[in-house]
Amino acid sequence: MRDAETIRDRGAAAGPSSLSRRGALKALAGAAAIGALPLAVSPARAARVSNRNVRVVIAGAGAAGLTAAARLSALLPNGTITILDAREAHWFQPGFTLVGAGVWAPGRTVDRNARFLPERVSWIKADVAEIDPEARRVVATTGEAVAYDVLVVATGLELAYDAIDGMSRDLIGRDGIASIYAGPEAAGASWQAMQAFVETGGEGHFGRPATEMKCAGAPLKYALLTDDRLRGAGTRGRANLTYFAHNQGLFAVPPVAAKVEHIFAGRDVSWRPSHVLAAIEPGRKRATYRTPDGLVEADYDFIHVVPPMRAPRPVRESGLSWQEGAFAADGWVEVHKHTMQHTRYPNVFAIGDVAGVPKGKTAASVKWQTPVACENIVSWLEERELAASYNGYTSCPLVTRVGTAMLVEFDYDNNLTPSFPFIDPLEESWVAWVIEEKALMPTYHAMLRGLA
Repeated sequence: MRDAETIRDRGAAAGPSSLSRRGALKALAGAAAIGALPLAVSPARAARVSNRNVRVVIAGAGAAGLTAAARLSALLPNGTITILDAREAHWFQPGFTLVGAGVWAPGRTVDRNARFLPERVSWIKADVAEIDPEARRVVATTGEAVAYDVLVVATGLELAYDAIDGMSRDLIGRDGIASIYAGPEAAGASWQAMQAFVETGGEGHFGRPATEMKCAGAPLKYALLTDDRLRGAGTRGRANLTYFAHNQGLFAVPPVAAKVEHIFAGRDVSWRPSHVLAAIEPGRKRATYRTPDGLVEADYDFIHVVPPMRAPRPVRESGLSWQEGAFAADGWVEVHKHTMQHTRYPNVFAIGDVAGVPKGKTAASVKWQTPVACENIVSWLEERELAASYNGYTSCPLVTRVGTAMLVEFDYDNNLTPSFPFIDPLEESWVAWVIEEKALMPTYHAMLRGLA
């Protein structure tokens, strides 16, 4: 890991000249203290309270589920709120990239769900086995059935490693295989694999699946962080780095895609369009990619595998998924992209990774989606118009080196929506790095408590 002086020196070169470090850090610290960083400020609406005696079930205690629990416990003082999730540990997933690059230890991303759960919310420590929207009930893996008046689907998504022939979770950290998505331990094992590659060099492969996915910027970050670690070790000349894009671009937002392509060119990272990982042979260190012209094989020494992603099985089998269109194949929940309400079951709302909306599989999206969904739940219960609207806001602190990043924020229409006037979203800066490395976690914790 680089020392603080190196990071400060490099950050100075990239940082804005119009703002002193001390002044910027004070501004960032103040914003983080009130939960404004780096997920931007949610719409300033005063949500009404409903005194109805209503049964609410929240499926999932990840970022979206816990945030919804905190907000609904305040908005529904007479409601009975139950959350289902077997996992007692809470993972700060935005930190996995930093773990995989050796900046953080794995334990820094692990907390306890109990620490963020409101006292008046009942917790069934079991996963969802079945959702029956017709009967208005959720069945836990223990067999316990819980009836609801309102259901919030916040299950997160499923990492489909088995959809890549020859790939499994237990390969992470072996045979040059990295994959930060599978959890803190997998991210730590990915760092070990990266370190070995930094020492020896060779062919490094990076890419993403063709499915919708959480934090689509992370695969790009990991390629650039690998480049940075190689340069820091003086071994960059021994390595070739290639990014295999799933389509014709490097990012969904055109100006960001152009900027990343420029950075790749300047750092000698090549990229190939329309290449999706289909199979892997760990023993031979060979990857097979699906392309418009057929299957293509390529040897690697280090590969960061990002699995296809889909809605969890109970959601896919519930009848809540899109029946047609782009989100149908992987089972994403059929919700209105602005209200987060189900289009066929009005007492069902979905937030977070499982929601079938065009953007929004980041922690920043949860911060904007959840207040909208919770306010609209109250409006629906009170038979009022659903006035709260989610505009697709998504944020990606796109790390380009240890010490610099770009704070990319955008909406459904791919408009750049910067929150801070002193941060250019298309420029690498040390301020954006501070947001990623220092300010994101306290803001995230404030979000889980319903304070951001």
